[in-house]
Amino acid sequence: MAHAVLLLHYAAPPVVGGVEQTLAHHARHLLAAGWQVHMAAGRGGPDLPGLHFHLEPRFDSRHPQVLAVQQALAQGRVPPAFEALRNALRAALAPLVAQVQVIVAHNVVTLHKNLALTAALHDLATRPDGPRLVAWCHDFAWADELYHPALHPGFPWDLLRTPWPRTRYVAVSEPRAATLAALLGLPRPAIAVVPPGVDPAAFYKLEPLTQALVQQLNLWQAEPLLLLPARITRRKNIGFALRVLAALREAFPRARLVVTGPPGPHNPANQAYLAELLRERADLGLERHAHFLYQHGPGGRPLHLPPEVVADFYRLADVLLFPSRREGFGIPVLEAGLARLPAFVADLPELRAAGGPFVDAFFSPDETPQTVAARIARRLEADLPYRQKRRVLTHFRWAYIVQARVLPLLQEALS
Repeated sequence: MAHAVLLLHYAAPPVVGGVEQTLAHHARHLLAAGWQVHMAAGRGGPDLPGLHFHLEPRFDSRHPQVLAVQQALAQGRVPPAFEALRNALRAALAPLVAQVQVIVAHNVVTLHKNLALTAALHDLATRPDGPRLVAWCHDFAWADELYHPALHPGFPWDLLRTPWPRTRYVAVSEPRAATLAALLGLPRPAIAVVPPGVDPAAFYKLEPLTQALVQQLNLWQAEPLLLLPARITRRKNIGFALRVLAALREAFPRARLVVTGPPGPHNPANQAYLAELLRERADLGLERHAHFLYQHGPGGRPLHLPPEVVADFYRLADVLLFPSRREGFGIPVLEAGLARLPAFVADLPELRAAGGPFVDAFFSPDETPQTVAARIARRLEADLPYRQKRRVLTHFRWAYIVQARVLPLLQEALS
């Protein structure tokens, strides 16, 4: 049976907010990992296949009953309506809590936006026979002077600055973890750090075919990704690009090359040239590093990329490598400009006309591949945006964060 988790917050997507987006990404990737995922909120309702969504309007921070209670609490009074609301929310939470082994509560444990919900969760999550609680803490009311006028000593406000039993605390950054540890009087290692992330496929608006190729070829791990957008013909000098890649891997072992085009349609010898390139790729040990996308159609059939997918690869790539021996003009040099992509281009008059003075480097097709690779390596090592992009794709993709950081926390809570 799949493990079950309840994600709890005041609101859920499509409500816009960083916490709400975190809920959606956690849910999506936990579902993909085989978990049964429940989500409870007072507002919203994400359209996510397989998700069990539970709407309880009084979980919201803006429900009229909640606002009335919060107004009294802000003045330092615990009104009779607080206990009534606490009991009602506990009754609403109880059947949801009974279905899961772990509760992940976002901000409810450290923020004062619905203190009746905080108290109800405390009642259920601290029982010895209840599920384990992971308190995902983005914001801390007691550590923010803006909120201090609404906070007072005693119950229920002290729930926000007192460590709860059977609870694993998580902060979203190292500075936040240090602040939370000091607030709760816990040693710093008692607070796990799990940052939010990004979804690069959504950010780049990648086509479904592009996403499938990226996953199939593991291109998120490419460091760097070289792009050669050309048909497979001998004049494109693709073998030289393979040798540049082999040399570049001495400094960048995870470097990859993608060639987007099929064999040229007007010369039967181009299929033989592809076979020659495949042999050279094997001789150089690049089968997992150089990809001819033509070969990656469904069921091994030839793949002809539409223009929008080729455009996606300009957004994904780190370098345009264009080593042609002959060109009439060189449209890829223009496209690289649109994508703000560093361009390493054969020194042909036609390509100089296309690139003007704005190409990173022109090189002779007769240069050694090692010389070109060294120039690319120097360019990337000095390129802070490239290095930040690699850092983000390596450590801050949602898929990585859930797999490497969230799932181990949930497994720890189950043990």
